[in-house]
Amino acid sequence: MTSASERYLQAARRESTTRRYEQALAHYEAEWGGFLPASSEAIVRYLAEHAERLAISTLRGHLAALARWHQNHGFADPTKTPQVRDVLRGIQALHPRPVRQAEPLLLRELELCVAALQVEEGSSERPVRLRAGRDRALLLLGFWRAFRSDDLCRLRIETNHLVPGEGLTLFLSSSKSDRDYQGRTVSVPALKRLCPVQAYEDWLALSQLQSGPVFCGIDRWGHLAPTALHPYSVSRVLRRALTRGGVAGERYSGHSLRRGFATWATQNQWSPKALMEYVGWRDVQTALRYVDPGESFGDWRRDIATESK
Repeated sequence: MTSASERYLQAARRESTTRRYEQALAHYEAEWGGFLPASSEAIVRYLAEHAERLAISTLRGHLAALARWHQNHGFADPTKTPQVRDVLRGIQALHPRPVRQAEPLLLRELELCVAALQVEEGSSERPVRLRAGRDRALLLLGFWRAFRSDDLCRLRIETNHLVPGEGLTLFLSSSKSDRDYQGRTVSVPALKRLCPVQAYEDWLALSQLQSGPVFCGIDRWGHLAPTALHPYSVSRVLRRALTRGGVAGERYSGHSLRRGFATWATQNQWSPKALMEYVGWRDVQTALRYVDPGESFGDWRRDIATESK
């Protein structure tokens, strides 16, 4: 295989997926002692022995990694047998677990984040100013466009178009739901407050960046890295900003931005169709996982604040 063909094959594999599959295979072989190629009987034992320790979503991910390995090496896929399917269904029945979701970042908490970052942007130390300016733009874009962490880290300056005071057009070269790498262009409106367009403009002016990743690493001396932030860093950026704003940040992750916007949009009477089109969801069930319904019980709900006085 030529280096050019290998380069394109590598580009077709998402880095995060490749990493998860490698970890899953290592768990099956090195930690559990399994052999590849595997039999369906071995996979059934593997699932049964980890049923109580691993979540069903983790087990499904491990099965996907095992299936991919067998397909890539020309072997029959042992994960598709009725026995494997049935034992997985049995695990789900006997070990149900609630789905863990990120805490939504609400608007008042976003305001606290931004206020704390704006204070740091006035620092006399350049590294502090740079990080604060970058983080403010990252959080506001992430919230108002309901971006995933990896969406934010894929943004590139040369494919975006800024109209100061009016709006911003961003090009997403790929995303989790864009399996064919077709990309999509999204717009960001200028807002009266907590404006993502102004934050983006301020960040470019401060950093003097003209091309490359929008959100890059910054070292202790204020040097900008040529590479983009890792998606895992988005959670740290959010938690650090929340802590600076006086909010306990450990409950939040990068996905809190996406859930936060979905919650805000629902509270502001966005229709499910409008929300799905704006965010890029393809089915209602996916969208509903991100929305806190916030049912109202009217006068029947206890007012804890009043009772505690």
